[in-house]
Amino acid sequence: MPSSQDEELTRLLAEQSAYYRTLGAGYLDQGLDLPGGDELAEALEAFRPAGSVLELACGPGVWTGQLLRHATDVTAVDGSPEMLAAAAARLATAAARLGAAQLRLVQADLFSWVPDRRYDVVFFGFWLSHVPLERFASFWSLVADGLKDGGRVFFADDAYRTPDELIEGPSSSTIRRRLDDGTPYRIVKVPHHPAELEKRLHRLGWNVKVSATAGPFYWGAGSRS
Repeated sequence: MPSSQDEELTRLLAEQSAYYRTLGAGYLDQGLDLPGGDELAEALEAFRPAGSVLELACGPGVWTGQLLRHATDVTAVDGSPEMLAAAAARLATAAARLGAAQLRLVQADLFSWVPDRRYDVVFFGFWLSHVPLERFASFWSLVADGLKDGGRVFFADDAYRTPDELIEGPSSSTIRRRLDDGTPYRIVKVPHHPAELEKRLHRLGWNVKVSATAGPFYWGAGSRS
């Protein structure tokens, strides 16, 4: 029987999912105009995500186009059909040019989805901070299940949270965000710090280097130990 904590976490994740479904293509308007953002794209370019790539929480496809420049094929997964529709529209020209077989969009709940194959690279941009610490280990098990032997992982994220979002105080990973019409939603936003995150991943059997940018962003790259 689920505990009250499990039930509350389920409600929180449902609210988070509803928030991003409601944002849809408008998610692009939520971008942070903060120092260090350009460093993330540069780091991914240097990483060169070649081969078969799995993108988790692709959203409206902001990163997918960059992945397609290097990959032989990309499977992009997101829980929101609205986000996937925005991604399909955004990537229509690239998909037509590269061939339909090179891009596959999949709607799935990343907290229950199981990869149907293994990939050379697993990528996720601005998703890790939305994974509750209670689901951190199981999420990284999903990443491992999606990687070939010797496969690599790359992620980018930020630890940015405004004071008015901290409805449960700075020690809590539950924050509140509002739509333009003022509708409030609770979501998860874990403020990972690079050194702490490296150690947490090392304990799970990952050899990942996490680097900070000039602003609140960070990125990580590595593989299974």
